[in-house]
Amino acid sequence: MSILMPKKVKHRKMFKGRRRMKGNAQRGHRIAFGTFALKCLSTKWVTARQIEAARRAIIRYLKKGGKLWIRIFPDKPITQKGGEVGMGGGKGAVDHYAFAMKPGRIIFELAGVKEEIARKAFRSAADKLPIKTKFIQREV
Repeated sequence: MSILMPKKVKHRKMFKGRRRMKGNAQRGHRIAFGTFALKCLSTKWVTARQIEAARRAIIRYLKKGGKLWIRIFPDKPITQKGGEVGMGGGKGAVDHYAFAMKPGRIIFELAGVKEEIARKAFRSAADKLPIKTKFIQREV
């Protein structure tokens, strides 16, 4: 089980930072490695578990062919206070990590497989993600 999380962080806890989710993706919006890609169309925090579930869905569909790149990494710590804990007492402990998704961002890239297989693999991965996505292909 490989849950995605940073090895080391400068600051353990982070502000919510909803303001940085405005607008379209300025980086990571073009296909860089593969032939096919899954592109994000909406704004949302995507957790490490959701990314891992989508990755597993793709790998399971591909069996052994093709090469997969994950173009996002969850480095935003999301804190959570314990159940039945009253107001005050400071910020909660880090519960999990997430990635702040912006429209236009490439999530996964694939190479070495046919278009039909890539489409089906990305469709099964998109079902695991809380965002709207689109299948795109590298322009020749």
